[in-house]
Amino acid sequence: MLWDTHMHCYFSGDSEADPDDMIKAAKAAGLSGLCFTDHLDYDFPFDPPGLFEPDLDAYGEAMRALRAAHTGDFRVLHGIELGVQPHLHEKLARVVADGAYDFVICSSHTVDGMDLYYKDFYEGKDEHTAYLRYFTSILENLDGFSDFDVYGHIDYVVRYGPNTNKFFTYDAYADVLDAILQKLVDMGKGIEINTGGFKYGLGHPNPCEDILKRYRALGGEIITIGSDAHEPKHVAYDFAKVPGILREAGFTHFTVFENRKPVFYPLP
Repeated sequence: MLWDTHMHCYFSGDSEADPDDMIKAAKAAGLSGLCFTDHLDYDFPFDPPGLFEPDLDAYGEAMRALRAAHTGDFRVLHGIELGVQPHLHEKLARVVADGAYDFVICSSHTVDGMDLYYKDFYEGKDEHTAYLRYFTSILENLDGFSDFDVYGHIDYVVRYGPNTNKFFTYDAYADVLDAILQKLVDMGKGIEINTGGFKYGLGHPNPCEDILKRYRALGGEIITIGSDAHEPKHVAYDFAKVPGILREAGFTHFTVFENRKPVFYPLP
Protein backbone atom coordinates (compact mmCIF):
# COMPACT_ATOMS: atom_id res chain seq x y z
CA MET A 1 0.00 0.00 0.00
CA LEU A 2 1.38 3.40 -0.98
CA TRP A 3 1.59 6.67 0.95
CA ASP A 4 1.05 10.18 -0.39
CA THR A 5 3.66 12.32 1.35
CA HIS A 6 3.41 15.59 -0.54
CA MET A 7 0.09 17.40 -0.28
CA HIS A 8 -1.40 20.70 0.85
CA CYS A 9 -4.45 21.90 2.72
CA TYR A 10 -5.77 25.29 3.82
CA PHE A 11 -2.60 26.07 5.76
CA SER A 12 -1.01 26.62 2.34
CA GLY A 13 -1.78 29.93 0.67
CA ASP A 14 -2.69 28.21 -2.60
CA SER A 15 -5.15 25.68 -1.16
CA GLU A 16 -8.58 25.81 0.41
CA ALA A 17 -8.76 22.08 1.12
CA ASP A 18 -10.03 20.84 4.46
CA PRO A 19 -7.53 18.32 5.91
CA ASP A 20 -10.37 15.92 6.75
CA ASP A 21 -11.42 15.87 3.10
CA MET A 22 -7.85 15.11 2.00
CA ILE A 23 -7.75 12.24 4.47
CA LYS A 24 -11.06 10.87 3.18
CA ALA A 25 -9.72 11.00 -0.37
CA ALA A 26 -6.53 9.18 0.65
CA LYS A 27 -8.53 6.44 2.36
CA ALA A 28 -10.77 6.12 -0.69
CA ALA A 29 -7.65 5.70 -2.83
CA GLY A 30 -6.54 2.78 -0.68
CA LEU A 31 -3.47 4.46 0.79
CA SER A 32 -1.81 3.41 4.03
CA GLY A 33 -1.17 6.97 5.10
CA LEU A 34 -0.33 10.51 4.13
CA CYS A 35 1.82 13.41 5.18
CA PHE A 36 0.68 17.01 4.93
CA THR A 37 3.50 19.23 3.68
CA ASP A 38 2.09 22.73 3.63
CA HIS A 39 4.08 25.54 2.09
CA LEU A 40 6.46 27.82 3.94
CA ASP A 41 7.91 30.30 1.44
CA TYR A 42 9.38 33.37 3.10
CA ASP A 43 9.99 36.42 0.89
CA PHE A 44 7.86 34.97 -1.87
CA PRO A 45 7.54 37.47 -4.76
CA PHE A 46 3.79 37.68 -4.61
CA ASP A 47 1.07 40.11 -3.63
CA PRO A 48 -0.21 39.89 -0.93
CA PRO A 49 3.06 39.35 0.93
CA GLY A 50 3.07 36.50 3.40
CA LEU A 51 0.70 34.36 1.35
CA PHE A 52 2.90 31.30 1.96
CA GLU A 53 3.75 32.03 5.58
CA PRO A 54 1.21 30.05 7.62
CA ASP A 55 0.70 30.24 11.36
CA LEU A 56 3.10 27.41 12.20
CA ASP A 57 1.77 27.01 15.73
CA ALA A 58 -1.79 26.56 14.48
CA TYR A 59 -0.58 24.23 11.73
CA GLY A 60 1.32 22.11 14.24
CA GLU A 61 -1.61 21.93 16.63
CA ALA A 62 -3.97 20.81 13.86
CA MET A 63 -1.54 18.21 12.56
CA ARG A 64 -0.83 16.77 16.01
CA ALA A 65 -4.57 16.34 16.55
CA LEU A 66 -4.96 14.56 13.21
CA ARG A 67 -1.98 12.34 13.89
CA ALA A 68 -3.36 11.36 17.28
CA ALA A 69 -6.72 10.55 15.74
CA HIS A 70 -5.24 8.16 13.16
CA THR A 71 -3.10 5.52 14.83
CA GLY A 72 -4.47 2.35 13.31
CA ASP A 73 -4.34 1.05 9.75
CA PHE A 74 -4.23 4.57 8.34
CA ARG A 75 -1.64 7.11 9.50
CA VAL A 76 -1.37 10.91 9.25
CA LEU A 77 2.02 12.60 9.52
CA HIS A 78 3.10 16.23 9.80
CA GLY A 79 5.52 17.68 7.29
CA ILE A 80 6.43 20.96 5.68
CA GLU A 81 7.61 22.10 2.24
CA LEU A 82 10.26 24.78 2.52
CA GLY A 83 10.68 27.20 -0.37
CA VAL A 84 14.44 27.66 -0.22
CA GLN A 85 16.39 30.70 -1.35
CA PRO A 86 20.06 31.36 -0.51
CA HIS A 87 19.40 34.27 1.84
CA LEU A 88 16.90 32.17 3.83
CA HIS A 89 19.11 29.24 4.77
CA GLU A 90 19.72 30.23 8.38
CA LYS A 91 16.11 31.29 8.94
CA LEU A 92 14.74 28.03 7.59
CA ALA A 93 17.20 26.00 9.65
CA ARG A 94 15.76 27.63 12.77
CA VAL A 95 12.22 26.72 11.68
CA VAL A 96 12.94 22.99 11.55
CA ALA A 97 15.45 22.85 14.41
CA ASP A 98 12.82 22.15 17.07
CA GLY A 99 12.01 18.73 15.61
CA ALA A 100 8.31 19.42 15.20
CA TYR A 101 8.05 17.80 11.77
CA ASP A 102 8.03 14.24 10.55
CA PHE A 103 9.17 15.20 7.08
CA VAL A 104 10.85 18.22 5.46
CA ILE A 105 10.79 18.80 1.71
CA CYS A 106 13.22 21.34 0.30
CA SER A 107 11.93 22.94 -2.91
CA SER A 108 12.96 25.66 -5.34
CA HIS A 109 9.91 27.72 -6.27
CA THR A 110 11.75 30.97 -6.90
CA VAL A 111 15.07 31.83 -8.52
CA ASP A 112 16.81 35.18 -8.31
CA GLY A 113 13.76 36.58 -6.54
CA MET A 114 11.36 35.56 -9.31
CA ASP A 115 8.48 33.10 -9.18
CA LEU A 116 8.95 30.35 -11.76
CA TYR A 117 5.20 30.28 -12.34
CA TYR A 118 5.29 33.66 -14.10
CA LYS A 119 6.95 34.65 -17.36
CA ASP A 120 9.25 37.22 -15.76
CA PHE A 121 11.87 34.58 -14.99
CA TYR A 122 11.99 33.42 -18.62
CA GLU A 123 12.06 36.85 -20.29
CA GLY A 124 15.37 37.70 -21.90
CA LYS A 125 16.60 34.10 -21.68
CA ASP A 126 16.42 31.23 -24.10
CA GLU A 127 14.89 28.10 -22.63
CA HIS A 128 18.17 26.30 -22.04
CA THR A 129 19.62 29.28 -20.18
CA ALA A 130 16.52 29.63 -18.00
CA TYR A 131 16.39 25.95 -17.12
CA LEU A 132 20.13 25.82 -16.49
CA ARG A 133 19.89 28.78 -14.12
CA TYR A 134 17.16 26.97 -12.22
CA PHE A 135 19.31 23.88 -11.79
CA THR A 136 22.40 25.83 -10.75
CA SER A 137 20.27 27.58 -8.12
CA ILE A 138 19.53 24.16 -6.61
CA LEU A 139 23.26 23.57 -6.25
CA GLU A 140 23.59 26.94 -4.54
CA ASN A 141 20.93 25.92 -2.04
CA LEU A 142 22.55 22.57 -1.41
CA ASP A 143 25.82 24.32 -0.64
CA GLY A 144 24.19 26.27 2.17
CA PHE A 145 21.24 24.28 3.50
CA SER A 146 21.12 20.68 4.70
CA ASP A 147 18.33 20.31 7.27
CA PHE A 148 15.83 18.60 4.98
CA ASP A 149 14.94 15.06 3.95
CA VAL A 150 14.23 15.17 0.22
CA TYR A 151 14.54 17.76 -2.55
CA GLY A 152 11.14 18.20 -4.13
CA HIS A 153 10.22 17.98 -7.83
CA ILE A 154 13.79 18.60 -9.03
CA ASP A 155 12.72 19.52 -12.59
CA TYR A 156 9.87 21.72 -11.35
CA VAL A 157 10.85 24.45 -13.82
CA VAL A 158 9.51 22.43 -16.76
CA ARG A 159 5.96 22.76 -15.45
CA TYR A 160 5.96 26.45 -16.25
CA GLY A 161 8.65 27.06 -18.88
CA PRO A 162 7.64 28.49 -22.28
CA ASN A 163 7.60 25.03 -23.88
CA THR A 164 7.10 23.07 -20.64
CA ASN A 165 9.03 19.81 -21.15
CA LYS A 166 8.63 19.56 -24.93
CA PHE A 167 12.37 19.89 -25.53
CA PHE A 168 13.57 18.95 -22.06
CA THR A 169 15.81 15.91 -21.60
CA TYR A 170 18.10 14.69 -18.87
CA ASP A 171 20.97 14.57 -21.38
CA ALA A 172 20.70 18.28 -22.17
CA TYR A 173 21.46 19.13 -18.52
CA ALA A 174 23.37 16.00 -17.51
CA ASP A 175 26.37 17.76 -15.99
CA VAL A 176 24.42 19.97 -13.59
CA LEU A 177 21.82 17.29 -12.84
CA ASP A 178 24.53 14.77 -12.01
CA ALA A 179 26.13 17.35 -9.72
CA ILE A 180 22.80 17.83 -7.93
CA LEU A 181 22.06 14.13 -7.61
CA GLN A 182 25.57 13.22 -6.49
CA LYS A 183 25.47 15.98 -3.91
CA LEU A 184 22.16 14.65 -2.56
CA VAL A 185 23.54 11.11 -2.39
CA ASP A 186 26.67 12.32 -0.60
CA MET A 187 24.50 14.26 1.88
CA GLY A 188 22.32 11.21 2.53
CA LYS A 189 19.27 13.01 1.15
CA GLY A 190 16.48 11.73 -1.04
CA ILE A 191 14.31 12.85 -3.90
CA GLU A 192 10.64 12.35 -4.62
CA ILE A 193 8.57 11.07 -7.46
CA ASN A 194 5.92 13.76 -7.78
CA THR A 195 2.92 12.79 -9.88
CA GLY A 196 1.94 16.43 -10.28
CA GLY A 197 3.76 16.24 -13.60
CA PHE A 198 0.99 14.02 -14.94
CA LYS A 199 -1.63 16.40 -13.60
CA TYR A 200 0.06 19.27 -15.44
CA GLY A 201 -0.01 17.34 -18.72
CA LEU A 202 3.71 16.66 -18.97
CA GLY A 203 3.23 12.94 -19.54
CA HIS A 204 5.93 12.28 -16.95
CA PRO A 205 6.39 12.70 -13.22
CA ASN A 206 8.60 15.37 -11.66
CA PRO A 207 11.40 14.60 -11.89
CA CYS A 208 11.23 12.66 -15.13
CA GLU A 209 12.07 8.98 -15.33
CA ASP A 210 15.65 9.49 -16.55
CA ILE A 211 16.47 11.64 -13.51
CA LEU A 212 14.98 9.00 -11.21
CA LYS A 213 17.11 6.34 -12.89
CA ARG A 214 20.25 8.45 -12.65
CA TYR A 215 19.72 9.14 -8.93
CA ARG A 216 19.42 5.40 -8.33
CA ALA A 217 22.48 4.64 -10.49
CA LEU A 218 24.53 7.09 -8.43
CA GLY A 219 23.62 5.23 -5.27
CA GLY A 220 20.47 7.05 -4.22
CA GLU A 221 18.06 4.95 -2.17
CA ILE A 222 15.61 7.42 -0.59
CA ILE A 223 12.55 7.99 -2.77
CA THR A 224 9.28 9.39 -1.46
CA ILE A 225 5.97 9.50 -3.31
CA GLY A 226 3.74 12.54 -3.55
CA SER A 227 0.86 13.86 -5.61
CA ASP A 228 1.41 17.55 -4.76
CA ALA A 229 -2.36 17.65 -4.32
CA HIS A 230 -3.97 20.95 -3.32
CA GLU A 231 -7.50 19.56 -3.36
CA PRO A 232 -9.02 16.16 -2.58
CA LYS A 233 -9.57 15.08 -6.17
CA HIS A 234 -5.82 15.11 -6.82
CA VAL A 235 -4.78 12.99 -3.82
CA ALA A 236 -2.83 9.93 -5.07
CA TYR A 237 -3.06 11.30 -8.61
CA ASP A 238 -1.99 8.63 -11.13
CA PHE A 239 -0.41 6.55 -8.36
CA ALA A 240 -1.16 3.40 -10.35
CA LYS A 241 1.83 4.34 -12.52
CA VAL A 242 4.25 4.79 -9.63
CA PRO A 243 5.34 1.22 -8.76
CA GLY A 244 6.20 0.43 -12.37
CA ILE A 245 8.14 3.67 -12.85
CA LEU A 246 10.11 3.12 -9.67
CA ARG A 247 10.90 -0.51 -10.48
CA GLU A 248 12.06 0.51 -13.95
CA ALA A 249 14.36 3.06 -12.29
CA GLY A 250 15.86 0.35 -10.09
CA PHE A 251 13.98 0.85 -6.82
CA THR A 252 12.45 -1.98 -4.80
CA HIS A 253 11.18 0.19 -1.93
CA PHE A 254 9.71 3.61 -1.31
CA THR A 255 10.30 5.84 1.71
CA VAL A 256 8.14 7.46 4.36
CA PHE A 257 9.71 9.80 6.92
CA GLU A 258 8.52 9.69 10.51
CA ASN A 259 10.19 11.89 13.12
CA ARG A 260 12.69 12.78 10.37
CA LYS A 261 13.77 9.14 10.05
CA PRO A 262 13.35 7.17 6.81
CA VAL A 263 11.21 4.05 6.90
CA PHE A 264 11.42 1.82 3.83
CA TYR A 265 8.38 -0.03 2.47
CA PRO A 266 8.41 -2.58 -0.36
CA LEU A 267 6.75 -1.49 -3.55
CA PRO A 268 3.37 -3.18 -3.98
